[in-house]
Amino acid sequence: MKVMVRDHLRCFDGERTIRGVVSATEDPFIPPDVTIPELTVRAVGVGIVLGVLMTAANAYLGLYAGMTVSASIPAAVMSMIILRLMFNDVTILENNSVQTMASAGESLAAGVIFTVPAFLVVGLWTDINWGITLAIALLGGWLGTMFTIALRRLFIVEEALPYPEGVACREVLVAGEEGGDGMVAILYALGIGALYGFVVKVTASVHHAVEGAINFLGTRLYAGADLSVALFSVGFIVGLRIASFIFLGGVIGFGILTPVYGLINGWPEGDLAAGFTSIFLSQIRYIGVGAMVVGGVHTLWTMRTTIIEGLSGAFKAGDGEAERLLRTEQDIPLRYVAMAVGVLVILTFLFYWQTTGSLVLALAGALFLALVAFFFSAVAGYIAGVVGSSNSPVSGMTIATLLFTVLLVWVVGDLILNLATEELILATLLIAAVVASSSAIAGDVMQDLKTGNMVGATPWRQQTAEVVGVTVGALVIGPVLSLLHNAFRISATACLADPLPGDPTCSRALFAPQAELIGAIAQGAFGGSINIQMVMLGVLFALALIRLKMPVMSVAIGLYLPLKLSVPIMLGGLIAATMGGVIVRRIDGDMEGEPSVEAKNAVDTMQARGVLIGAGYIAGESLLGVLLAVMIVLDVDLSAMLGITALGDLASLLFFLWFVGVFVALVSQTMPRGITPGMVVAVIVGSVQRTLQRMIPSVLRPDES
Repeated sequence: MKVMVRDHLRCFDGERTIRGVVSATEDPFIPPDVTIPELTVRAVGVGIVLGVLMTAANAYLGLYAGMTVSASIPAAVMSMIILRLMFNDVTILENNSVQTMASAGESLAAGVIFTVPAFLVVGLWTDINWGITLAIALLGGWLGTMFTIALRRLFIVEEALPYPEGVACREVLVAGEEGGDGMVAILYALGIGALYGFVVKVTASVHHAVEGAINFLGTRLYAGADLSVALFSVGFIVGLRIASFIFLGGVIGFGILTPVYGLINGWPEGDLAAGFTSIFLSQIRYIGVGAMVVGGVHTLWTMRTTIIEGLSGAFKAGDGEAERLLRTEQDIPLRYVAMAVGVLVILTFLFYWQTTGSLVLALAGALFLALVAFFFSAVAGYIAGVVGSSNSPVSGMTIATLLFTVLLVWVVGDLILNLATEELILATLLIAAVVASSSAIAGDVMQDLKTGNMVGATPWRQQTAEVVGVTVGALVIGPVLSLLHNAFRISATACLADPLPGDPTCSRALFAPQAELIGAIAQGAFGGSINIQMVMLGVLFALALIRLKMPVMSVAIGLYLPLKLSVPIMLGGLIAATMGGVIVRRIDGDMEGEPSVEAKNAVDTMQARGVLIGAGYIAGESLLGVLLAVMIVLDVDLSAMLGITALGDLASLLFFLWFVGVFVALVSQTMPRGITPGMVVAVIVGSVQRTLQRMIPSVLRPDES
C-alpha cells in the first residue's frame, strides 16, 4: 500500500504520526481474517432511533444558528453506552454501524436545511412540501453515498487523508471496546467537554466567542476567537501544517481584504465588529467560494490519473476477484454502484420533469447533476479529510453549486426556452438542493468509512448502514421542517410574508441564514443582482495560489470561514507541534535531523493520548449542542429560569483557556520527565518560526529552486 511522503516529515513540525491519521499501513483493530457481528438487527434498531434524534435536533440548530454539529463522535459515545447497558456481548463493529447510521441523518439535514427553506424565502411555498423535500433528500443523499463509495479507496487508502473526526471516532470506539485506561480517559474527557458545553451552550454563563474591532487609519482592525474546545481538539488532531494554512486564509480575509473593502466602500453604521462581520459575510466570503471552486477543480485535476486508474481497476474487478479481497477491502461492487447512480439520475430527471413541467430543462438538469454532484461529493470528501466534517464548509459548496446552476438555468431555461422568472427560480433551487444534499452527506460518509477502515469494518456492510441512515434522515427531515415552520416560521423573510398569529414582528422566527442567502442569490440572478465580481476575484486568487505552489483548498477554506473559527484550530495545531517538539528536544537533545526511534514512539504515544482526550472534548461539547437544540424546541431557557448573567469577554476567554490547560495537563501525563520551561519556550519559538516560513510560497523561498 502507498504511504504518503508526509509520513516521513519531522514530528516536531506538527505533522501527524498518530495511528491511522496518515499511515496507510496500520493494521485495523479487528483483523481482516476475523469475522464478528456487525450490521445486526439490534444495531440497526438503535441506529434508527439515534438517527431520528440527531436529524431533528441538528435541523433546528442549523436553522437557528446557521450551523450543525457533527454527530459521528456523539453517536459513537451514545451507541457505546446504550448498547453496553442493554447487551453484554456487543461488538465494536456493531457500535460502528450505529454511529454510521446516526451521523448520516445529521449530515443530510445540513444540505437540506441550507436549501429547502429557500423555497419559503422566495415565496414559492407557504409551508414545507413533504413530498418534494423527501425526493430532494433521498436523491441527493443516495447519490452522495454512491459517489463516495467509489472514492473510498482513493481518499482513505491511497491518499490516506487525515479525517480528524474519523480518527477521533475510532479512538472512542476502541477505548469503549478495550476499557481500562483508554475508556476512563475518554469518559473523563467526555465529562469535561460536556461540562464546558453545559456552561457555554446551555446556561450561557460565558460567551461562546469573543471578538472586537477598532478604527485604524480610516479603516478597521479585527480580532476574535470562537471559544470552542471542540474546534481546539480538531486543530490538535489535524496538526500545525493544515491548521496554519486555514488560519492564513482567515488572516487574508479578515486582516487584509475586509479592511481594504471597508476603506474603499465605507463601513456599516453601528457596532464596529458587527459591521466588520457584515462586510465579510456579504462580500469577502464570496472570494472564498470562488477559490474553493478552483481549488476543487485543481485538486481533482492533479489526482486525475489516480482517480481514473482506481475507478478503472474497480470496474474491471470480477466477482471472483472481489471474493479474493480481504474482508476489510470489500466495497459494494462498483458496477452495482454505477447502476444505482444511473437509476438515481433517471429518477432525478423524472422528478425535475414532474416539478418544472419542462422536458428539456429536466434533461439538462439531470445531466448537470450527474457531473456536478460527483465533483462536489469528491470535494466534500476531500475537505472532510482535511478539517473534519464539522468544519467542512457545506454552505460554501452550496453557494458554488447554486452559481453553476444559475448559469445552466439561464442558458437553457431563459435563453432557449424563455421560461417565466418564477419557473427559472424553481428549477434553480430544485437542481441546487439535490447537489447540495449530495455534497453534504459525502463528507460524513467518507469520515465514517475512515473510522470503519481503522476499526476493521467490512466496507459493504458499513456502506449499507449509510444507506439506511440516509433513508431514515430523509423520511424525518420533511415533517421536522414543517413542524418548525408552523411553530416559529423559518426565516424572517418568510415570516414577514406570512406572520404567525400573536407574533406580527416575527421575533420568534428562525434565522436560517444560509437559506436566506440562497434565496437572495436565486432571486438576484433572475431580475436582480449577484455578487459575481467577488466570486471571480476568488478564482483569480486561487490561480495565484496555484502559481505560488501553495495548498489552495486549505487556504480557501480559511478564507471562507470567519477568522474566529480558525483561531482555536490554529491553537490546537500549535500545541500539538509544541508538545511533539518538546518530546524530541528532551529525548534527542535537539531537533536537528530525523528524530530517533525512541522520540518518534514517545510522540506517537502522546498524540494517541491527545486524540482520546480531544475525542472526549468533541463529543462532550457536541452532545450539549444537541441538548441545547432540544431545549430550544421545548422552549426551555435555563439561563432565564436560573437568572444567569453571562460573564464578560475576558472572563470567558480565561474560562476557555483553563479548559485548554486541562487538556494539556491530561496529555502531558504521557510525556517524559525532565522537561524544563526553557525547552518549552524554545520549541514554541521554533514552531512559530517554521509556521511563518511555511506560509511563504515555496517559489519565493531562497532555498527553493
